[in-house]
Amino acid sequence: MNTRLLIFNLLLALTIASQAQIDTMDSPKYVQRVNRYRSDWESLIPTQFIIQNAGNMGLFSLGVGWDYGRKNQWETHLLFGYLPKYKSTRPKMTMTIKETFIPWRLTMKKGWEFEPLTTGLYLNTIFGHEFWASQPGRYPDKYYDISTKFRLNVFIGQRITKIVPNNRRKFVKSVTLFYELSTCDLYIRSMIWDWKSDVHFRNIFGLSLGAKMQFF
Repeated sequence: MNTRLLIFNLLLALTIASQAQIDTMDSPKYVQRVNRYRSDWESLIPTQFIIQNAGNMGLFSLGVGWDYGRKNQWETHLLFGYLPKYKSTRPKMTMTIKETFIPWRLTMKKGWEFEPLTTGLYLNTIFGHEFWASQPGRYPDKYYDISTKFRLNVFIGQRITKIVPNNRRKFVKSVTLFYELSTCDLYIRSMIWDWKSDVHFRNIFGLSLGAKMQFF
């Protein structure tokens, strides 16, 4: 009985060793392809959580984000916002895709960082049957020449970040507070085309405040 068990264990060990030898004999191109495949899937995992107030996105917005680039100078955010009904018939939801560029960062003492300039674009939409991407047929041709469902926005801002020390990290790597001044295509159009109106350059910008948590 002991002899049979010994032979079984020997055969099992030889099988595992043989499989390991086959794995190590994989071609470098195959290993590289597998690693790249795994890396591509891992890159889809969000690295940030964002909450933002105003900014033509609603009363507040929540979402996730990804940072990338040689120095993580690019960020992409996907946000969902809430707009109270105010004088309308019901509250509404918004969705925003936002792209941010951070040219440089200033490292300060005690784990603080300052980003003196952030800039970018974002496209947002509002959900509801009363909003449309192209003019409905009930209106005369070219009566409305701009969409009520989608808005293209541009912004500039600044951010300050507190980096959590390595020995105190549990879920968050850093916490960032930021503000942005933004405007949208509709406001810019009103200022340029309706130049006789009271819409001036200072009137087309709105202030937005937010916070970002960096996971890793």
